[in-house]
Amino acid sequence: MIRRIEFDQQLNELKTLLQDMGKHMEEALASSVQSLQTLDTEKAQAVIKNDAQLNTMEEQIMEIGSRLIVTQQPVAKDLRRILVAFRIASDLERMGDLARDVAKVTIRLQGQKLIKPLVDLPRMSDLVRAMVSESIESYLTENTDLAYKMAQDDDQVDHLYSVILQDLYAHLTSDPDSANQAMLLIMVGRYIERIADHATNIGESTVYLVTGHRPDLNQ
Repeated sequence: MIRRIEFDQQLNELKTLLQDMGKHMEEALASSVQSLQTLDTEKAQAVIKNDAQLNTMEEQIMEIGSRLIVTQQPVAKDLRRILVAFRIASDLERMGDLARDVAKVTIRLQGQKLIKPLVDLPRMSDLVRAMVSESIESYLTENTDLAYKMAQDDDQVDHLYSVILQDLYAHLTSDPDSANQAMLLIMVGRYIERIADHATNIGESTVYLVTGHRPDLNQ
């Protein structure tokens, strides 16, 4: 009984760390896109600096989970809980890298003016931040309906990314001098779209945790 209590306490610690990683990731994405909207390089630098916190939390999750596997020898769903925590931590860490990449674009644009006010990229970011929040919620509550919703949300993100691509490619044609900035903004859209893919991965991990089967929600 004591071992089970200790095991559950450690699992709850993993959940708390993953929840904290999710919140940190949402804030990083919001700040990086805000820095791009206003070309605020100080805010962008802060996003880049704070990315190390996500790496530290991922390492803590790996350490706790590995210790549980060695000392408790979990099986079935208990083992899946730990393996899923590893996978989600990896997805969140990669999301943080992508938010950092958005901030790096802000720095590369230092001294320039935006070729147009950013509207669709922030909208896309808002959708993706909601996906991150809901994907973590699906994991914490083991809600497979919310997990499967990630596929629908990802379709919305893909559609908006397509609109952004069309708009920026039009700029490339009409104003060749803006080509470099347009390509950088296209990269930002791609970074945000990839964050959505990682949120969808978390949905898949939730389904795997509950059912033992991992669906492909990115298809």
